[in-house]
Amino acid sequence: VEPRPHGLIRRLGTTYRHALGLLAGGLHAYLRSQPVLARRGLRYRWLRAVNGVTRHFVDRDLIDEPFPIQLRRRLEILGATYVKLGQLLALRQDLLPESVTRELGNLLDRLPAIPYPRFHELLAQELRRDPYQVFSYIETKPLGSASIGQAHRAGTQDGEAVILKLVKPGIREQLRRDLTLLKGVGRLLQWLLPRFQPRRAIEEFSYYIAREVDLESEADNAETFGANFQDQPEIVFPRILRQYSTPNLLCMEYLRGVKPSSPEVEQIDLADRQRLIDIGAGAIVRMLYRDGFFHADLHPANLLVLAGPKLGFIDLGQVGRFDEQLRRHMLLYFYCLVVGDAENAARYLTGIARLGPRADPQGFSREVADIGRRWRRHSSDEFSSLGQLILQSVARGVKYRMYFPVELVLMIKAIVTFESVGRLLDPRLDIAAATQRHLNAVLFHQVNPMRLAREGLHGAPELLDTLVKIPMLISAGLRALDQATSRPVENPFAGMRGTMFAGFCLVGGAILAAFGATPFLWAPLFVLSGLLALRRGR
Repeated sequence: VEPRPHGLIRRLGTTYRHALGLLAGGLHAYLRSQPVLARRGLRYRWLRAVNGVTRHFVDRDLIDEPFPIQLRRRLEILGATYVKLGQLLALRQDLLPESVTRELGNLLDRLPAIPYPRFHELLAQELRRDPYQVFSYIETKPLGSASIGQAHRAGTQDGEAVILKLVKPGIREQLRRDLTLLKGVGRLLQWLLPRFQPRRAIEEFSYYIAREVDLESEADNAETFGANFQDQPEIVFPRILRQYSTPNLLCMEYLRGVKPSSPEVEQIDLADRQRLIDIGAGAIVRMLYRDGFFHADLHPANLLVLAGPKLGFIDLGQVGRFDEQLRRHMLLYFYCLVVGDAENAARYLTGIARLGPRADPQGFSREVADIGRRWRRHSSDEFSSLGQLILQSVARGVKYRMYFPVELVLMIKAIVTFESVGRLLDPRLDIAAATQRHLNAVLFHQVNPMRLAREGLHGAPELLDTLVKIPMLISAGLRALDQATSRPVENPFAGMRGTMFAGFCLVGGAILAAFGATPFLWAPLFVLSGLLALRRGR
Protein backbone atom coordinates (compact mmCIF):
# COMPACT_ATOMS: atom_id res chain seq x y z
CA VAL A 1 0.00 0.00 0.00
CA GLU A 2 1.41 3.38 -0.98
CA PRO A 3 1.85 5.80 1.93
CA ARG A 4 -0.43 8.81 1.76
CA PRO A 5 1.39 12.14 1.51
CA HIS A 6 1.42 14.07 4.77
CA GLY A 7 -0.81 17.13 5.11
CA LEU A 8 0.76 20.59 5.13
CA ILE A 9 0.49 21.03 8.93
CA ARG A 10 1.95 17.62 9.68
CA ARG A 11 4.72 18.14 7.13
CA LEU A 12 5.48 21.53 8.71
CA GLY A 13 5.81 19.84 12.10
CA THR A 14 8.17 17.19 10.71
CA THR A 15 10.31 19.78 8.95
CA TYR A 16 10.38 22.02 12.03
CA ARG A 17 11.47 19.10 14.24
CA HIS A 18 14.35 18.24 11.93
CA ALA A 19 15.37 21.90 11.65
CA LEU A 20 15.53 22.21 15.44
CA GLY A 21 17.43 18.94 15.63
CA LEU A 22 19.91 20.18 13.04
CA LEU A 23 20.49 23.47 14.88
CA ALA A 24 20.95 21.65 18.19
CA GLY A 25 23.22 19.07 16.57
CA GLY A 26 25.24 21.82 14.91
CA LEU A 27 25.78 23.55 18.25
CA HIS A 28 26.84 20.26 19.87
CA ALA A 29 29.27 19.53 17.00
CA TYR A 30 30.68 23.06 17.23
CA LEU A 31 31.38 22.77 20.97
CA ARG A 32 33.00 19.36 20.52
CA SER A 33 35.29 20.73 17.79
CA GLN A 34 36.66 23.56 19.97
CA PRO A 35 40.26 23.18 21.20
CA VAL A 36 40.83 22.85 24.93
CA LEU A 37 42.20 26.38 25.28
CA ALA A 38 39.03 27.81 23.74
CA ARG A 39 36.78 26.08 26.27
CA ARG A 40 36.90 28.96 28.68
CA GLY A 41 35.16 32.22 29.14
CA LEU A 42 31.57 33.31 29.53
CA ARG A 43 30.60 32.74 25.87
CA TYR A 44 31.65 29.08 25.88
CA ARG A 45 29.90 28.45 29.20
CA TRP A 46 26.71 30.08 27.95
CA LEU A 47 26.73 27.98 24.76
CA ARG A 48 27.41 24.85 26.79
CA ALA A 49 24.41 25.62 29.00
CA VAL A 50 22.20 26.05 25.90
CA ASN A 51 23.59 22.79 24.51
CA GLY A 52 22.67 20.99 27.74
CA VAL A 53 19.01 21.79 27.00
CA THR A 54 18.90 21.52 23.21
CA ARG A 55 20.90 18.30 22.79
CA HIS A 56 17.76 16.38 23.73
CA PHE A 57 16.35 17.37 20.30
CA VAL A 58 19.15 15.44 18.56
CA ASP A 59 18.65 11.76 17.69
CA ARG A 60 20.98 9.41 19.54
CA ASP A 61 22.47 8.02 16.33
CA LEU A 62 23.35 11.55 15.14
CA ILE A 63 24.52 13.25 18.33
CA ASP A 64 28.22 12.51 17.84
CA GLU A 65 28.34 13.05 14.06
CA PRO A 66 29.90 16.16 12.46
CA PHE A 67 27.44 18.81 11.29
CA PRO A 68 27.75 18.02 7.53
CA ILE A 69 26.82 14.37 8.15
CA GLN A 70 23.86 15.40 10.31
CA LEU A 71 22.66 17.70 7.52
CA ARG A 72 22.92 14.97 4.87
CA ARG A 73 21.18 12.35 7.02
CA ARG A 74 18.27 14.66 7.87
CA LEU A 75 17.78 15.64 4.24
CA GLU A 76 17.60 11.95 3.32
CA ILE A 77 15.04 11.34 6.09
CA LEU A 78 12.88 14.26 4.89
CA GLY A 79 12.62 12.69 1.43
CA ALA A 80 12.67 13.52 -2.25
CA THR A 81 12.36 17.32 -2.19
CA TYR A 82 15.08 17.80 0.39
CA VAL A 83 17.40 15.29 -1.26
CA LYS A 84 17.11 17.26 -4.51
CA LEU A 85 17.69 20.51 -2.60
CA GLY A 86 20.81 19.01 -1.03
CA GLN A 87 22.10 17.92 -4.44
CA LEU A 88 21.75 21.48 -5.75
CA LEU A 89 23.42 22.90 -2.62
CA ALA A 90 26.29 20.44 -3.13
CA LEU A 91 27.16 22.42 -6.26
CA ARG A 92 27.22 25.79 -4.49
CA GLN A 93 30.83 25.78 -3.37
CA ASP A 94 30.72 29.50 -4.05
CA LEU A 95 28.33 29.90 -1.09
CA LEU A 96 28.86 26.99 1.33
CA PRO A 97 31.90 25.54 3.14
CA GLU A 98 33.72 22.75 1.34
CA SER A 99 33.06 20.26 4.17
CA VAL A 100 29.30 20.74 3.69
CA THR A 101 29.26 20.55 -0.12
CA ARG A 102 31.53 17.49 -0.11
CA GLU A 103 29.21 15.60 2.26
CA LEU A 104 26.08 16.66 0.37
CA GLY A 105 27.65 15.07 -2.69
CA ASN A 106 27.06 11.72 -0.96
CA LEU A 107 23.27 12.16 -0.78
CA LEU A 108 21.39 9.00 -1.70
CA ASP A 109 18.64 9.76 -4.22
CA ARG A 110 16.85 6.45 -4.15
CA LEU A 111 13.64 5.08 -2.73
CA PRO A 112 12.19 1.57 -2.76
CA ALA A 113 10.92 0.65 -6.21
CA ILE A 114 7.20 0.52 -6.96
CA PRO A 115 6.21 -3.17 -7.24
CA TYR A 116 5.81 -4.15 -10.89
CA PRO A 117 2.02 -4.84 -10.68
CA ARG A 118 1.52 -1.26 -9.45
CA PHE A 119 3.90 0.07 -12.14
CA HIS A 120 1.89 -1.82 -14.77
CA GLU A 121 -1.35 -0.34 -13.41
CA LEU A 122 0.02 3.22 -13.52
CA LEU A 123 1.34 2.60 -17.03
CA ALA A 124 -2.12 1.50 -18.17
CA GLN A 125 -3.63 4.69 -16.71
CA GLU A 126 -1.19 6.88 -18.66
CA LEU A 127 -1.57 4.95 -21.94
CA ARG A 128 -5.35 4.50 -21.47
CA ARG A 129 -5.06 0.91 -22.65
CA ASP A 130 -3.36 -2.33 -21.77
CA PRO A 131 0.43 -1.72 -22.02
CA TYR A 132 0.86 -5.05 -23.83
CA GLN A 133 -1.19 -3.67 -26.73
CA VAL A 134 1.69 -1.22 -27.24
CA PHE A 135 4.76 -3.07 -25.97
CA SER A 136 5.81 -6.62 -26.77
CA TYR A 137 7.58 -6.94 -23.42
CA ILE A 138 8.28 -4.89 -20.28
CA GLU A 139 11.06 -5.97 -17.96
CA THR A 140 9.68 -6.43 -14.44
CA LYS A 141 12.96 -5.45 -12.77
CA PRO A 142 13.49 -1.66 -12.90
CA LEU A 143 16.62 -0.18 -14.43
CA GLY A 144 16.56 2.40 -11.66
CA SER A 145 14.35 3.84 -8.95
CA ALA A 146 15.01 7.36 -7.65
CA SER A 147 13.00 9.70 -5.46
CA ILE A 148 10.96 11.14 -8.35
CA GLY A 149 10.73 8.42 -10.98
CA GLN A 150 11.26 4.80 -11.92
CA ALA A 151 12.49 3.37 -15.23
CA HIS A 152 11.97 -0.01 -16.93
CA ARG A 153 13.28 -1.36 -20.20
CA ALA A 154 10.67 -2.42 -22.78
CA GLY A 155 10.18 -3.18 -26.47
CA THR A 156 7.60 -1.84 -28.91
CA GLN A 157 5.49 -4.12 -31.10
CA ASP A 158 7.73 -3.31 -34.09
CA GLY A 159 10.85 -4.41 -32.20
CA GLU A 160 12.38 -1.13 -31.03
CA ALA A 161 14.04 -1.20 -27.58
CA VAL A 162 12.83 1.66 -25.38
CA ILE A 163 12.98 2.99 -21.82
CA LEU A 164 9.76 3.73 -19.91
CA LYS A 165 10.22 6.39 -17.24
CA LEU A 166 7.27 7.01 -14.90
CA VAL A 167 6.77 9.69 -12.24
CA LYS A 168 5.99 8.06 -8.91
CA PRO A 169 2.46 8.62 -7.57
CA GLY A 170 2.01 11.37 -4.99
CA ILE A 171 5.37 12.98 -5.71
CA ARG A 172 3.90 16.15 -7.27
CA GLU A 173 1.71 16.84 -4.22
CA GLN A 174 4.65 16.28 -1.89
CA LEU A 175 6.86 18.62 -3.91
CA ARG A 176 4.17 21.32 -3.88
CA ARG A 177 3.83 21.17 -0.10
CA ASP A 178 7.56 21.09 0.52
CA LEU A 179 8.23 24.01 -1.83
CA THR A 180 5.57 26.08 -0.04
CA LEU A 181 7.36 25.43 3.26
CA LEU A 182 10.82 26.02 1.79
CA LYS A 183 9.85 29.42 0.38
CA GLY A 184 8.76 30.48 3.87
CA VAL A 185 12.01 29.17 5.33
CA GLY A 186 13.93 30.99 2.60
CA ARG A 187 12.40 34.35 3.57
CA LEU A 188 13.35 33.75 7.22
CA LEU A 189 16.90 32.64 6.41
CA GLN A 190 17.36 35.62 4.08
CA TRP A 191 16.78 37.84 7.10
CA LEU A 192 19.13 35.81 9.32
CA LEU A 193 21.88 34.88 6.81
CA PRO A 194 21.70 37.35 3.90
CA ARG A 195 25.34 36.74 2.98
CA PHE A 196 24.55 33.21 1.75
CA GLN A 197 21.55 34.26 -0.41
CA PRO A 198 19.20 31.46 0.82
CA ARG A 199 16.07 32.95 -0.74
CA ARG A 200 17.69 33.07 -4.17
CA ALA A 201 18.99 29.50 -3.80
CA ILE A 202 15.51 28.21 -2.96
CA GLU A 203 13.96 30.10 -5.89
CA GLU A 204 16.52 28.52 -8.23
CA PHE A 205 15.81 25.11 -6.75
CA SER A 206 12.03 25.53 -7.15
CA TYR A 207 12.48 26.35 -10.84
CA TYR A 208 14.68 23.34 -11.58
CA ILE A 209 12.71 20.78 -9.55
CA ALA A 210 9.43 21.84 -11.19
CA ARG A 211 10.92 21.16 -14.63
CA GLU A 212 12.49 17.86 -13.58
CA VAL A 213 9.16 16.39 -12.46
CA ASP A 214 7.52 17.34 -15.79
CA LEU A 215 8.50 14.60 -18.24
CA GLU A 216 7.13 16.58 -21.18
CA SER A 217 9.84 19.11 -20.40
CA GLU A 218 12.47 16.36 -20.53
CA ALA A 219 11.08 15.26 -23.90
CA ASP A 220 11.35 18.85 -25.18
CA ASN A 221 14.95 19.01 -23.96
CA ALA A 222 15.89 15.79 -25.76
CA GLU A 223 14.40 17.05 -29.02
CA THR A 224 16.13 20.43 -28.68
CA PHE A 225 19.49 18.76 -28.14
CA GLY A 226 18.84 16.47 -31.10
CA ALA A 227 18.07 19.45 -33.34
CA ASN A 228 21.14 21.38 -32.14
CA PHE A 229 23.45 18.45 -32.92
CA GLN A 230 21.79 17.08 -36.04
CA ASP A 231 24.94 17.92 -38.04
CA GLN A 232 27.11 15.86 -35.64
CA PRO A 233 25.98 12.20 -35.77
CA GLU A 234 28.77 11.17 -33.39
CA ILE A 235 26.88 12.93 -30.56
CA VAL A 236 23.67 11.05 -29.72
CA PHE A 237 20.56 11.88 -27.69
CA PRO A 238 17.68 9.43 -27.21
CA ARG A 239 14.79 9.80 -29.66
CA ILE A 240 11.43 10.46 -27.99
CA LEU A 241 8.35 8.40 -28.88
CA ARG A 242 5.76 11.13 -28.38
CA GLN A 243 2.82 8.85 -29.15
CA TYR A 244 3.55 6.88 -25.96
CA SER A 245 4.56 9.82 -23.74
CA THR A 246 2.58 12.00 -21.29
CA PRO A 247 3.51 14.51 -18.54
CA ASN A 248 3.92 11.49 -16.20
CA LEU A 249 5.35 8.97 -18.68
CA LEU A 250 8.35 9.25 -20.98
CA CYS A 251 8.99 6.67 -23.70
CA MET A 252 12.40 7.07 -25.30
CA GLU A 253 14.90 5.18 -27.39
CA TYR A 254 17.17 2.78 -25.52
CA LEU A 255 20.80 3.62 -26.29
CA ARG A 256 22.99 0.51 -26.39
CA GLY A 257 26.26 1.54 -24.80
CA VAL A 258 28.48 1.25 -21.75
CA LYS A 259 29.41 3.67 -18.98
CA PRO A 260 32.80 5.39 -19.31
CA SER A 261 33.92 3.64 -16.11
CA SER A 262 33.05 0.20 -17.51
CA PRO A 263 35.90 -2.34 -18.01
CA GLU A 264 34.80 -2.67 -21.66
CA VAL A 265 36.00 0.89 -22.32
CA GLU A 266 39.55 -0.11 -21.39
CA GLN A 267 39.52 -2.53 -24.33
CA ILE A 268 38.95 0.31 -26.84
CA ASP A 269 42.18 1.25 -28.61
CA LEU A 270 43.84 4.53 -27.62
CA ALA A 271 43.07 6.30 -30.92
CA ASP A 272 39.32 5.71 -30.49
CA ARG A 273 39.48 6.81 -26.84
CA GLN A 274 41.19 10.03 -27.86
CA ARG A 275 38.55 10.46 -30.55
CA LEU A 276 35.87 10.13 -27.84
CA ILE A 277 37.62 12.81 -25.79
CA ASP A 278 37.59 15.14 -28.80
CA ILE A 279 33.90 14.41 -29.41
CA GLY A 280 33.10 15.16 -25.76
CA ALA A 281 35.14 18.38 -25.77
CA GLY A 282 33.33 19.57 -28.88
CA ALA A 283 29.93 18.72 -27.40
CA ILE A 284 30.58 20.53 -24.09
CA VAL A 285 32.03 23.63 -25.75
CA ARG A 286 29.17 23.83 -28.24
CA MET A 287 26.46 23.34 -25.60
CA LEU A 288 27.91 25.96 -23.28
CA TYR A 289 29.32 28.64 -25.54
CA ARG A 290 27.56 28.38 -28.89
CA ASP A 291 24.03 27.11 -28.17
CA GLY A 292 23.74 28.34 -24.58
CA PHE A 293 21.62 25.24 -23.87
CA PHE A 294 23.40 22.53 -21.92
CA HIS A 295 22.99 19.37 -19.83
CA ALA A 296 22.70 20.63 -16.22
CA ASP A 297 22.95 17.26 -14.47
CA LEU A 298 26.05 15.94 -16.17
CA HIS A 299 27.92 13.17 -14.35
CA PRO A 300 29.57 9.93 -15.54
CA ALA A 301 26.36 7.89 -15.09
CA ASN A 302 24.59 10.13 -17.63
CA LEU A 303 27.12 9.44 -20.40
CA LEU A 304 27.34 6.38 -22.64
CA VAL A 305 30.10 5.18 -24.94
CA LEU A 306 28.44 3.86 -28.11
CA ALA A 307 29.79 1.93 -31.07
CA GLY A 308 31.40 4.06 -33.75
CA PRO A 309 32.78 5.47 -31.49
CA LYS A 310 29.97 7.80 -30.51
CA LEU A 311 29.02 9.57 -27.28
CA GLY A 312 25.48 9.38 -25.86
CA PHE A 313 23.86 11.77 -23.38
CA ILE A 314 20.92 10.57 -21.25
CA ASP A 315 18.75 11.79 -18.34
CA LEU A 316 17.96 15.19 -19.83
CA GLY A 317 15.48 16.46 -17.22
CA GLN A 318 17.69 19.30 -16.03
CA VAL A 319 19.12 21.80 -18.49
CA GLY A 320 20.83 25.16 -18.12
CA ARG A 321 20.49 28.20 -20.36
CA PHE A 322 22.83 31.13 -20.97
CA ASP A 323 21.40 34.30 -22.47
CA GLU A 324 23.42 35.96 -25.25
CA GLN A 325 25.35 38.33 -23.00
CA LEU A 326 26.18 35.73 -20.34
CA ARG A 327 27.18 33.21 -23.00
CA ARG A 328 29.58 35.71 -24.58
CA HIS A 329 31.14 36.56 -21.21
CA MET A 330 31.51 32.88 -20.31
CA LEU A 331 33.10 32.10 -23.69
CA LEU A 332 35.66 34.89 -23.32
CA TYR A 333 36.36 33.92 -19.70
CA PHE A 334 36.96 30.27 -20.56
CA TYR A 335 39.02 31.16 -23.63
CA CYS A 336 41.29 33.44 -21.57
CA LEU A 337 41.82 30.63 -19.07
CA VAL A 338 42.76 28.18 -21.82
CA VAL A 339 45.29 30.54 -23.43
CA GLY A 340 46.73 31.60 -20.06
CA ASP A 341 45.49 35.22 -19.93
CA ALA A 342 44.81 35.33 -16.17
CA GLU A 343 44.16 39.09 -15.94
CA ASN A 344 41.47 39.18 -18.62
CA ALA A 345 39.96 35.94 -17.32
CA ALA A 346 39.58 37.59 -13.91
CA ARG A 347 38.04 40.67 -15.54
CA TYR A 348 35.42 38.64 -17.42
CA LEU A 349 34.56 36.55 -14.35
CA THR A 350 34.14 39.71 -12.26
CA GLY A 351 31.79 41.09 -14.92
CA ILE A 352 29.52 38.05 -14.56
CA ALA A 353 29.03 38.45 -10.80
CA ARG A 354 26.16 40.22 -9.06
CA LEU A 355 27.52 42.66 -6.48
CA GLY A 356 26.23 42.41 -2.93
CA PRO A 357 26.34 45.18 -0.27
CA ARG A 358 29.94 46.34 0.37
CA ALA A 359 31.25 44.20 -2.49
CA ASP A 360 34.93 44.45 -3.43
CA PRO A 361 35.20 43.60 -7.14
CA GLN A 362 38.78 44.89 -7.39
CA GLY A 363 39.96 42.65 -4.56
CA PHE A 364 38.11 39.68 -6.06
CA SER A 365 39.62 40.30 -9.49
CA ARG A 366 43.16 40.49 -8.06
CA GLU A 367 42.80 37.23 -6.14
CA VAL A 368 41.25 35.39 -9.10
CA ALA A 369 44.09 36.58 -11.35
CA ASP A 370 46.60 35.27 -8.78
CA ILE A 371 44.84 31.88 -8.75
CA GLY A 372 44.96 31.75 -12.54
CA ARG A 373 48.67 32.59 -12.68
CA ARG A 374 49.41 29.97 -10.01
CA TRP A 375 47.49 27.35 -12.01
CA ARG A 376 49.59 28.09 -15.10
CA ARG A 377 52.85 27.77 -13.16
CA HIS A 378 52.15 24.51 -11.34
CA SER A 379 51.64 21.03 -12.72
CA SER A 380 50.74 19.26 -9.47
CA ASP A 381 47.45 17.40 -9.13
CA GLU A 382 46.00 20.21 -7.06
CA PHE A 383 46.24 22.64 -9.96
CA SER A 384 45.90 20.33 -12.93
CA SER A 385 42.10 20.53 -13.16
CA LEU A 386 40.70 23.48 -15.10
CA GLY A 387 37.26 22.81 -13.62
CA GLN A 388 38.69 22.97 -10.10
CA LEU A 389 40.48 26.20 -11.00
CA ILE A 390 37.15 27.79 -11.99
CA LEU A 391 35.51 26.38 -8.86
CA GLN A 392 38.26 27.82 -6.63
CA SER A 393 37.86 31.20 -8.31
CA VAL A 394 34.08 31.29 -7.95
CA ALA A 395 34.31 30.08 -4.34
CA ARG A 396 36.22 33.27 -3.48
CA GLY A 397 33.13 35.27 -4.42
CA VAL A 398 31.40 35.05 -1.04
CA LYS A 399 34.52 36.51 0.65
CA TYR A 400 34.17 39.64 -1.50
CA ARG A 401 30.34 39.58 -1.55
CA MET A 402 30.25 38.66 -5.23
CA TYR A 403 27.45 36.26 -6.20
CA PHE A 404 27.18 34.15 -9.34
CA PRO A 405 24.19 32.71 -11.24
CA VAL A 406 23.46 29.02 -10.72
CA GLU A 407 24.07 28.46 -14.45
CA LEU A 408 27.76 29.20 -13.88
CA VAL A 409 27.93 26.51 -11.19
CA LEU A 410 26.20 24.03 -13.51
CA MET A 411 28.75 24.90 -16.20
CA ILE A 412 31.55 24.08 -13.76
CA LYS A 413 29.91 20.73 -13.03
CA ALA A 414 29.83 19.94 -16.76
CA ILE A 415 33.53 20.81 -17.15
CA VAL A 416 34.56 18.80 -14.07
CA THR A 417 32.56 15.81 -15.37
CA PHE A 418 34.22 16.06 -18.78
CA GLU A 419 37.64 16.13 -17.10
CA SER A 420 36.92 13.10 -14.90
CA VAL A 421 35.47 11.06 -17.78
CA GLY A 422 38.27 12.18 -20.11
CA ARG A 423 40.90 10.98 -17.66
CA LEU A 424 39.20 7.59 -17.50
CA LEU A 425 39.77 7.39 -21.25
CA ASP A 426 43.24 8.95 -21.22
CA PRO A 427 44.98 9.73 -17.88
CA ARG A 428 47.23 12.26 -19.66
CA LEU A 429 44.30 14.47 -20.72
CA ASP A 430 45.11 18.18 -21.04
CA ILE A 431 41.71 19.87 -21.06
CA ALA A 432 43.11 23.20 -22.28
CA ALA A 433 44.61 21.55 -25.34
CA ALA A 434 41.53 19.35 -25.88
CA THR A 435 39.11 22.29 -25.94
CA GLN A 436 41.12 25.03 -27.67
CA ARG A 437 40.34 23.95 -31.25
CA HIS A 438 36.62 23.86 -30.44
CA LEU A 439 36.80 27.23 -28.67
CA ASN A 440 38.47 28.75 -31.74
CA ALA A 441 35.61 27.41 -33.89
CA VAL A 442 32.99 28.97 -31.60
CA LEU A 443 34.86 32.29 -31.55
CA PHE A 444 34.98 32.26 -35.37
CA HIS A 445 31.24 31.58 -35.40
CA GLN A 446 30.68 34.54 -33.07
CA VAL A 447 32.61 36.99 -35.30
CA ASN A 448 31.33 35.63 -38.61
CA PRO A 449 30.27 38.68 -40.71
CA MET A 450 26.92 37.15 -41.63
CA ARG A 451 26.12 36.50 -37.96
CA LEU A 452 27.17 40.04 -36.99
CA ALA A 453 25.00 41.42 -39.78
CA ARG A 454 22.00 39.42 -38.54
CA GLU A 455 22.55 40.67 -34.98
CA GLY A 456 22.87 44.21 -36.31
CA LEU A 457 19.50 43.91 -38.05
CA HIS A 458 17.88 43.12 -34.70
CA GLY A 459 18.90 46.58 -33.51
CA ALA A 460 18.00 48.32 -36.77
CA PRO A 461 14.62 49.77 -35.62
CA GLU A 462 16.19 51.39 -32.55
CA LEU A 463 19.12 52.69 -34.62
CA LEU A 464 16.75 54.16 -37.24
CA ASP A 465 14.72 55.89 -34.53
CA THR A 466 17.91 57.37 -33.05
CA LEU A 467 19.14 58.58 -36.46
CA VAL A 468 15.82 60.35 -37.12
CA LYS A 469 15.94 62.11 -33.75
CA ILE A 470 19.60 63.22 -33.80
CA PRO A 471 19.17 66.25 -36.17
CA MET A 472 16.16 67.50 -34.19
CA LEU A 473 18.03 67.08 -30.89
CA ILE A 474 21.09 68.94 -32.22
CA SER A 475 18.93 71.76 -33.63
CA ALA A 476 16.96 72.12 -30.41
CA GLY A 477 20.17 72.06 -28.38
CA LEU A 478 21.80 74.77 -30.49
CA ARG A 479 18.70 77.02 -30.28
CA ALA A 480 18.62 76.64 -26.51
CA LEU A 481 22.34 77.34 -26.34
CA ASP A 482 22.01 80.43 -28.57
CA GLN A 483 19.25 81.82 -26.38
CA ALA A 484 21.26 81.14 -23.24
CA THR A 485 24.50 82.71 -24.51
CA SER A 486 22.81 85.81 -26.02
CA ARG A 487 21.62 86.95 -22.58
CA PRO A 488 23.87 89.21 -20.49
CA VAL A 489 26.11 87.35 -18.10
CA GLU A 490 24.80 87.83 -14.57
CA ASN A 491 27.75 86.25 -12.77
CA PRO A 492 31.32 85.27 -13.68
CA PHE A 493 30.46 81.54 -13.85
CA ALA A 494 27.40 81.76 -16.09
CA GLY A 495 29.47 81.85 -19.26
CA MET A 496 31.02 78.50 -18.43
CA ARG A 497 27.83 76.58 -19.19
CA GLY A 498 28.66 76.26 -22.87
CA THR A 499 32.16 75.05 -22.07
CA MET A 500 30.79 72.50 -19.60
CA PHE A 501 28.20 71.30 -22.14
CA ALA A 502 30.94 70.93 -24.77
CA GLY A 503 32.98 68.92 -22.29
CA PHE A 504 30.02 66.66 -21.53
CA CYS A 505 29.49 66.03 -25.25
CA LEU A 506 33.18 65.24 -25.74
CA VAL A 507 33.36 62.83 -22.78
CA GLY A 508 30.03 61.18 -23.68
CA GLY A 509 31.15 60.62 -27.26
CA ALA A 510 34.46 59.16 -26.07
CA ILE A 511 32.68 56.75 -23.73
CA LEU A 512 30.29 55.57 -26.47
CA ALA A 513 33.18 55.07 -28.88
CA ALA A 514 35.22 53.16 -26.28
CA PHE A 515 32.34 50.76 -25.67
CA GLY A 516 31.98 49.98 -29.35
CA ALA A 517 28.82 51.97 -30.10
CA THR A 518 27.97 52.69 -33.72
CA PRO A 519 29.55 55.94 -35.08
CA PHE A 520 26.04 57.25 -35.79
CA LEU A 521 25.67 57.66 -32.01
CA TRP A 522 29.02 59.14 -30.96
CA ALA A 523 30.07 61.14 -34.06
CA PRO A 524 27.29 63.80 -33.66
CA LEU A 525 28.42 64.35 -30.06
CA PHE A 526 31.97 65.09 -31.23
CA VAL A 527 30.62 67.48 -33.89
CA LEU A 528 28.43 69.28 -31.35
CA SER A 529 31.37 69.54 -28.95
CA GLY A 530 33.49 71.16 -31.67
CA LEU A 531 30.75 73.64 -32.61
CA LEU A 532 30.35 74.67 -28.99
CA ALA A 533 34.09 75.13 -28.58
CA LEU A 534 34.27 77.32 -31.72
CA ARG A 535 31.32 79.38 -30.53
CA ARG A 536 32.96 79.83 -27.15
CA GLY A 537 36.18 80.95 -28.79
CA ARG A 538 34.56 83.80 -30.75
